[in-house]
Amino acid sequence: MSKNYIAIFTFLVLLSFGSSAQAAGTQSRAHDFNLPSIDGGDMSLAQFKGKTILLVNTASYCGFTKQYDGLQSLWEEKRDDGLVVLGVPSNDFGEQEPGSEGQIKEFCQVNFNIDFPMSGKLVVKGEGAHPLYKWLKAETGGSPKWNFYKFLIDGEGRPVTYFSSMTKPGSKKMRKAIDASLKN
Repeated sequence: MSKNYIAIFTFLVLLSFGSSAQAAGTQSRAHDFNLPSIDGGDMSLAQFKGKTILLVNTASYCGFTKQYDGLQSLWEEKRDDGLVVLGVPSNDFGEQEPGSEGQIKEFCQVNFNIDFPMSGKLVVKGEGAHPLYKWLKAETGGSPKWNFYKFLIDGEGRPVTYFSSMTKPGSKKMRKAIDASLKN
């Protein structure tokens, strides 16, 4: 009888570990995900295979919105080396991204001359989070606590690290992690 209890306990433990993977789907790499594009249609992250991705949930009316300048600078400086800055507008924190995709895109272009790729507006936290963000949380234990939270994903589609909203795009810490990922 004790063998049955052990088998049931083992099954339940494995089931509980598998539930977080199921929440994010069967994806094992960031390249397995698609996001809606800010321009309409789908954006497959598979197009970024071999490139390092800096994934950032953004908002137009946040105290950290000025980080768009640093993100654009990183994009301009490092894109030829293989860095992709990918903006993910979200209204999850303080309702600081209330506009439509068209309004968000216009805001970013007019105010910050943004030309790095951006997704459509997504939910990035909680039960309603996009599967990519659920997967990132399962893989790293990190999830956005506020706007401009950043995930660094290597060229193989594996999460490397994450950075809080307070970490500026030009910080030594972030640059060191990006440079290390680009060399691999």
